Formats: sequence, structure tokens, C-alpha cells
Amino acid sequence: MAPSRAAKRPKLELVPAASSSSAAPPQRGDDDYVPGNIVEIELCNFMTYDRLVCRPGPRLNLVVGPNGSGKSSLVCAIALALAADPAILGRASSVRAFVKRGEESGHVRLALRGHGPGFRDIQITRKIDTNNKSEWLLDGAIVPKKEIIDVIREFNIQVNNLTQFLPQDRVCEFAKLTPIQLLEETEKAVGDPNLPVQHRQLIEWSKELRVLEVTVKQKEQTLNNLKALNAEQEKDVQRVQQRDKLLKKAELMKKKLPWLRYDMKKLEFVKVQDEEKIFKNKMEEAAKIWQDSKAPIEELKKEKMTHVSSTKKITNQINQNMNKRREVTDEEGQLSARLKTTFDNIEELKREERSRQQRMSNARAALDAAEKELKDLEPYEPPRAEMAQLTEDITQKTYAINKLKFRRNDEQRLLAQEKENLRKCSDKLKQMESKNNKLLQALERTGADKISEAYYWVQENKNMFRGEVFGPVLLEVNIQNKTHAAYLENHVPNYVWKSFITQNASDRDLLVRQLKQYGIPVLNYTGENSIRCEPFNITLEMKQLGIKSRLDQEFEAPPAVKNVLITQASVDHSYIGTDQADQRADSVVKLGICDLWTPRNHYRWSRSRYGDHVSANVDSVHPSRLFLCDLNVSDIEKLRSENEELKRKIEGMEEALRELQKEQRKLEDEEAEIRKEKETIIDRVRSHKKRGEELKRRVDIRRRALEDISQEEDVESSTRKLTDQLAKLNDQRFRAVIKLKSLLGEAVALRWSSAEKNMAFIELDTKIWEMEKDVKKFEKDAVQAARDYENRKRITQEHRQLLLKAKQHAESISVITEDLAKEFEKMPITIEELEGAIQDTESEANSMLFLNQNVLQEYQNRQREIESISTKLEDDKAECERCCSAIETTKVRTPYISSDKYITIISQPCAIL
Repeated sequence: MAPSRAAKRPKLELVPAASSSSAAPPQRGDDDYVPGNIVEIELCNFMTYDRLVCRPGPRLNLVVGPNGSGKSSLVCAIALALAADPAILGRASSVRAFVKRGEESGHVRLALRGHGPGFRDIQITRKIDTNNKSEWLLDGAIVPKKEIIDVIREFNIQVNNLTQFLPQDRVCEFAKLTPIQLLEETEKAVGDPNLPVQHRQLIEWSKELRVLEVTVKQKEQTLNNLKALNAEQEKDVQRVQQRDKLLKKAELMKKKLPWLRYDMKKLEFVKVQDEEKIFKNKMEEAAKIWQDSKAPIEELKKEKMTHVSSTKKITNQINQNMNKRREVTDEEGQLSARLKTTFDNIEELKREERSRQQRMSNARAALDAAEKELKDLEPYEPPRAEMAQLTEDITQKTYAINKLKFRRNDEQRLLAQEKENLRKCSDKLKQMESKNNKLLQALERTGADKISEAYYWVQENKNMFRGEVFGPVLLEVNIQNKTHAAYLENHVPNYVWKSFITQNASDRDLLVRQLKQYGIPVLNYTGENSIRCEPFNITLEMKQLGIKSRLDQEFEAPPAVKNVLITQASVDHSYIGTDQADQRADSVVKLGICDLWTPRNHYRWSRSRYGDHVSANVDSVHPSRLFLCDLNVSDIEKLRSENEELKRKIEGMEEALRELQKEQRKLEDEEAEIRKEKETIIDRVRSHKKRGEELKRRVDIRRRALEDISQEEDVESSTRKLTDQLAKLNDQRFRAVIKLKSLLGEAVALRWSSAEKNMAFIELDTKIWEMEKDVKKFEKDAVQAARDYENRKRITQEHRQLLLKAKQHAESISVITEDLAKEFEKMPITIEELEGAIQDTESEANSMLFLNQNVLQEYQNRQREIESISTKLEDDKAECERCCSAIETTKVRTPYISSDKYITIISQPCAIL
């Protein structure tokens, strides 16, 4: 026997707690039963029992019997009565399976010894039926299942605990429990619910204590190492701190440097401000001299303006006088022209009188000649009977022509209808004679009623697709052999023949939307443009059996169409054989061929998934209905005869139209001749009538012209009027000359006054020019002074900006506080001395060299780490003490395990209660 392994730690001594009532052993009654013992068991219609009443003893009970005698049934009844789930029994998942076969319901009743005085028994009853329903009774009263569970829990009955209740179907599960799991289950079964909890707490605290002890030891070691490292680096740290102190002093001096520069800028700014005031005074003095020199000039300019005003007034008067003289001169010229015109008019009147007499003589002669010609004109009577006859002939011809036109239009309309019928008949005949149309009609007869509309839509809208679209598949396949055509047609599913094939997803979606109304399927092929099929090889064994080809080798089609037929119908796995292959079909399957076509039969073999068993299916070969479809020949002959009849009819109608056109042209020519004859007579009548009217109009015109000449004004009266007008014009011309003389005298006086004013103006203008010459010199001095002042003002502003920037720069580096001001007082007061001091301090600091430049940072980091570890170490030590105290306290509270508690174990072939 192997020696026992030494324990890792001493076992805990379990000391009973005086105050724990659960540690006391259960009290037995007079009949030796303890609370929770089963006093009586009653079964009714339960599994193999019709009725059973059993009264177990107060201590160990054994149920012994052969297999099938009902030992397990008794155990199942106890478990179900104690609110166990049927699944834990391993026999059924529902309670209806425990009702005896042939019965509708049953029940189990347990009597448990109770607590309290007299140890009154507790009656628990569970009724079950075949509807999988349970009804619970406690002491005869119906209660919910929860109350039953509460009662059972008071006695610490644990049906699910394998150490209390072990069905025979869970023995393997019990055997797999580890020692720790057995201990936990036993602790649960002994009766004290605190025992497993306290056990788990002890385990957890022990683990936590070990972890804490290791952690404390590691932290103490780490703390000692860190302290040792810091002790070694203290001298270097002191030198680093001294160097940092020097650098800080240099930085403090650098903070004063911009303030010293600011003070210098401030002194320069004050100096520039004083210079600006001096230039301002100079500018104001020059401006005062300039203003004082302008006052006399202004007075002379006012006097000059007075002269200018007087001169303008005289000039206006001269201009007005000139205008008046011009008006008088113009008036005199007009009067002279009117006098000349009056003399000319008198001469013209004399000439007109002589002309009027001559015109009257000519007009009288012309009137006499016109009256004579009118009188000599002979009267003309138009031929009215002839005109009426011609009009009637024209009406008859027009009626006949219109009648012919109506007939011709009717014939043309009928001819157009017949031509349209001929075109439709020819198109229909071409369609019936076309191969594609034959195939489309064959598909229509198989149920694809709108396949032709879908086909023509695709042909008309090819530009809408990104790739090539094939279809229907029947039109894309070309097969020469009629027998092989029947094989292919029967091998490929019918939906494939009427399908269209696209080569990308967008074309497929577009075609599906458009062909949805026609009910035509669409297949999308996205593979390569080469044909993907099994290698074609007819072996010697195949030839000997009569196999000569494969179905995919007997037809031609575009690669996409052929690949679709290969993937959809596996035509590359279907072989073609002769009658010899038909006779030796049983040997074909040995070559691995699963599909064979012969002239009479179609063989298909399939191999079972669960073995090597092979089953065969043989079908007869049906003739082709699609590839070898023929239209009705009688329909084609009928259409051809109808086409010829229409052609003959159209030729006859065209010949009749030509005859009608000749007759119409003849009537139109006769009508034109009659109209021409009538127009000749009408022109002759119009010409004679026009001649008479023209002669009458000529006589009236010449008579009115003679009257107008006779009524013209008398020359003598007109001459007297012109003579009186001439006398008035001479009088007006004399008065205009007198007025012109007066205006000339006034103009001379105004010219003299204007000359005097101009001389005075020139004298004033000369004085003003001389004085303005001096003023311009003063103005130039004032402008120069103002320019100097502006320049100085700009310089001041620039110094102000520089001063502001210097102050902002100094404030950005440091703001002067009382402490900083005291430090600044200890430093040099000039920039040169301060820069020298900064350089000396930095040189002294830089002369301190270190191998480790980060020694101070490392020292401080370790110091902080030491403080942190020290704090955590104290916390961990306190946690260790708390954990030890909790373990000792829990050990003291842990009760003894009572040996009087019961454990129920049920097994086969006997049960121990």
C-alpha cells in the first residue's frame, strides 16, 4: 500500500458552537422516528402498482426483490412525492409516464414525521394524470408546489443531492464525482446549511492569505532594493540639484533681460516724444505766418471780383446791343428780300396771264375732239346665248371630272388596303418560312405564349445591355442530326430552352424587370468565355459496347450558352450509343457512365449514398417537338395562293386607275378649251365696255380742266395788291435803318467803359500775383514743417509700437511680482553686465557633467515608488491580519457533523432507506 501523502497544512479542529441550535442531534420520538422520517407510503395506479401501502421502519430499511418486482417504482414514487423533477429519475421526462397503463390518473402519498410536540405526521399527496398535470395536497388541502418544497426544505431533504438520493440511472454520475465534490455534497446533506458556506469561505480566505503573504514578501524585497539604489545616487542627486539651482538663477536673469530692454526702449520713446513736441511748435508757427500773409490778398481779390462783376455787366450790355443790331440788320435784309420778291411776283403775274389764255384755247380744242370721238363710238351687243351654252358645257364637264375623281379616290383607297393586306400576307409568309420564327412558334406551342414579343424586344434594345445577351436558348443551339436533336431536347429541362442568358448582374436585373410581363426566365452566366466541360475521350471499352459520342459534342452554341447547358443539364456526362449499346446496357454502368442515350431508350443510373447499390431508370426516346418542328404546309400554301391573288387583284386595280386617269385628263382638256373660248368672248366684251368708259372719263376731265382755267384770278386785281404791299415794305425798311443808327451809338459808349474797367482789373491782378508769390513761399515752409511733424509723429508711433512689443515680450516671459522685483534688484542693472552674468552662470552649470543625465528623475521616481510600495505594503499586512482573524473566527464557529443525520442511497437490486 502506498504511503499517505503529507498534508500541506494541519487539519482544522472542528469545535462545536454552544450557541448553534443546528449542531444539536435530532430528537427521536417514542417510536424511535426523527422529524423528516417517512412514516408511511401509499401508491395508487402508479407504474406497476394498483395500490400499495408501505410503512418503513425508523432506521435502516432495505427493499429486496428480483428484477421487475417494483423496487425502482417505489423509489420513483418517493422522489416524485418529494417534488423531484421526473428527468432526474432517468425514466421519463413527464409525470404522465408514471400513471399505470390503462388508467387515467394515479397518486402518491407520503407521511413524514413532523416537528413540535407530539411529532404530528405531515401528509403530502401528489396526484398525476395522463394529461401531464400534477395536483398537490398538504394534509388533505390543495396547495401550490412551492409550499410542498418549503416543507421538504425544513427537513433538509435534497432529492437532487446524489449523497442523499441516488437513482440507479445516475450511479455513473455519482462515480465521476471528485473527492472535493463528494465532500461538498456531504456537507449539504448533513443538515447544517452554513457548513458548506463556511467551508468555501475557509478555502477562499486560505488562498487569499497565501497570495497576500507572497505579495508582502515581494514588496518588502522590492522596497529594500529601491532604497539601496537611492542611497547610492544621493551624491549625484545633490550635484544635479546644485546644477538645477544655477540654471534656475540663469533663467531668472534671462527674465530680467527683456525688462532691461524695455526700459531702454522707454527712454528712447520719451526722447522721441520731446522731439515731436518741438516739431509741432515749428509747424504751428509756420502755419500762423502763412495764414497772416493771406489776409491782404483776400481783400484785393474781393476788389478784383467787384471789377469782374462790373466788366461782366458791361459785356452783357454789349452783347445785348450786338444782338439787337443783328436782329435789326436781319429784319432789314428780310424786308429787302420781300421787296425783290414782290417785284418778281408782279412780273410773274404778267407771264401767267399770257399762259392762261393759251391754255384755255388748248383745253377747248381737246374737249371738242373728245366729244367727237365719243359720239363716233359704235354700240356693241354681247353674245348671251353663246355664253350660256359655254357655261352649261363647262358645268357638265366639271361634274364628269369630279365624278371620275371620286371613283379614282375610291379605287386608290381600295388599292392601298389591298397593298397593306399584301404586305401583311408577305410578312406572315416570311415569318412562317423563317427558321427562328419556326422555333419561336414551337416554343409558343409549349406554353411560352409571349416568347416572340420578348425575343423582338431584346433584338430592338440590344444597345441597352453592357454585354451580349443570348436567347432563347433554343435559337442559339445548332444541331444537324435529328436523332441527336431528340436526345438533347429530352435531356435538357423545358424551362432552359425558353430562357435568355446574360453575362453580368446589371444586364440580368434589367432583363428580369422587362421580361417579367412576358413570364420568361433569365439565366446569368458569369464564367469565362471558354467552354468548361469534362475532357472528351471515347475509350476502347466504350467503342466495344457501342458508345460513339457524347451529347455535348453533337451540337454547336456560343460558349456562354453551352456552359449553361453543361451546368444546368450536365450534357457533358450524357453519352450516345448505338443499338449495340442498348443491348449491352448492363455493362455500360461498369464504365462509370450514369447517363446513356440509344435510338430506342434513355438509361439513367444512380448509386446509393449508403452503399454500392446501383439503381437504373429506363425511359423511351420521344421524338423532337422543338428542333424538328414543321409548320402546317397547307397554311403556307394557302398564304401563298392568297398572296398571288392579292398581286393579281392589285395589278387589275392599277390598270383600272390608269384608264380612269386617261379619261379624266381627256375631260379636263375639253373643259380647258371651252373655258378658253368663253374667256375670249368675255375679254372682247370687257374691252369694248372699257373703251366707252375711258372716252367718257376723258371728256369729263377736259371739261373740268377748262372750267378751272376759266375760274382763275384776274391779273389786274393781283397787281394792285402787290403794289400796295410794296409801299408798306419800303416804310418798314426806313424805320429799321433809323433804329440801327441809335444802337451803333450806344455800342460805342459801352466799348469805352469796358476798356476802362479792363485796365483797372489788370492793375489789381498784377498786385495779387506779386503777393501770392510771397504767400506760396510761406505755404511751402508750412507744408515742409507739417511734413517734418508727420514724420516725427510716425517715428514716435513706431517707438510706441516697439515699446509695446518689448513690454508684451517681457510680460510673456515673466510678470514682475514683489519677490521677483527684489530678485531683479540683486542683479546687474545694464544689459551687457546682465548678459555676462548669465553666460558665467550657465558655464558654471554646464561644467557639472554626469554619466546619467536622468539621475534626478530616476531618484524622484524611485522615491515616489518607495512611498507607494510602503503604503501598499502596510495595507497588505493589515489585510493579512484581517484574513487570519476571519479564518480563526470561522474555525471557532464551525459545528460538529452529527452522526445521527440520515443518508438515503437507492440502488439495484436492493434499496437502502
